[in-house]
Amino acid sequence: MLEFYGYWISTALLSVLYLASAAIYATRRDWVRQALTKLGFTAPFLIPFMIVIKVLGPVAILSRISVPLSDLAYAGIFFHLLLSGLAHIGVRKPAGALPAAIGLALLITSFMTQNDARDMPSPYIRAAMR
Repeated sequence: MLEFYGYWISTALLSVLYLASAAIYATRRDWVRQALTKLGFTAPFLIPFMIVIKVLGPVAILSRISVPLSDLAYAGIFFHLLLSGLAHIGVRKPAGALPAAIGLALLITSFMTQNDARDMPSPYIRAAMR
């Protein structure tokens, strides 16, 4: 039962983190563009792409239309959070990596407990437990 609540709480918080980030990207484009420039990213197409990804990732996990699609969303979010945290550390702003670290903790909790809360199990959990 603890795993059930752990899954839903961590998944809800991760989704809120990502959807809030997407809202910031959509409403404060100039500020986000400046922040990305400070991290060394100057691609103008990155912001609209990230808005879509930050919405579709949690939708794929929460809706669980397809287990492989959900697991792919977990992988994508994992790499995004990892690279985001490393980008902040790379420019010597470790405080900026804190949301990514929190997101990684939520993501790992959600991923590892998903089979306890969902009807369709992910085959990758068994492989990760070995």
